[in-house]
Amino acid sequence: MSKEDFRRLPLPKKVQKLYTDGTFVVAIRYYAYKVNLYLLGREYVEVFYNHKYDRIDKVEFLNQRHSRMKFYLDQIRLQEI
Repeated sequence: MSKEDFRRLPLPKKVQKLYTDGTFVVAIRYYAYKVNLYLLGREYVEVFYNHKYDRIDKVEFLNQRHSRMKFYLDQIRLQEI
């Protein structure tokens, strides 16, 4: 599945795809979210879980230029892909 195909999926289908075909890497806390990082094929994908409302608010590809990267890199070493 291409990145564009994945982006077009509705949220529940994205979550299902990650849980069945992805590999969980690590979880971080980021403001009001618990962010789970998955490896799907050759791409990292973040799942933003909102504890307050008990829901997943968004699923998106990891932006490696975002300030969240420091939280990941404190815990693991991400592979260059």
